[in-house]
Amino acid sequence: DLSLMSCISVGSLSAPVIEFLEEWGLESLEENAHSATPCTKVFVNGVWMGVHRDPANLVKTIKKLRRKDDISPEVSVVRDIRERELRLYTDAGRVCRPLFIVENQQLLLAKKHIQYLNDGQDEEGKPYKWDSLVKGGVIELL
Repeated sequence: DLSLMSCISVGSLSAPVIEFLEEWGLESLEENAHSATPCTKVFVNGVWMGVHRDPANLVKTIKKLRRKDDISPEVSVVRDIRERELRLYTDAGRVCRPLFIVENQQLLLAKKHIQYLNDGQDEEGKPYKWDSLVKGGVIELL
């Protein structure tokens, strides 16, 4: 059931995402006008921000930052390889669903996380809730 298993994004500022892109090699449209090297177009909330030469590494880095809560966990990343486009969304009103993160064919959710949720706190006595799983990089919103 969609109402039980999803959430609606409340939106976040796009400025931190744009700053990150500029630091990680986003080239403006003017700089790249006469380049023969194939580049990927980068959009933030539907606005063409520029182009990037290494989209695979950029997507990997954005996902890492999102899982560490350095950028909002609600930021959506869509890479269209065929169209050579990378679309990032920070706006409100998107339906997001939680997914367990799997790395190297291993589920990151462990029995200790379930125990923390049942107890309502982690081993240090800090409150542990659903949000802790998202900010801890165990669950991802897509």
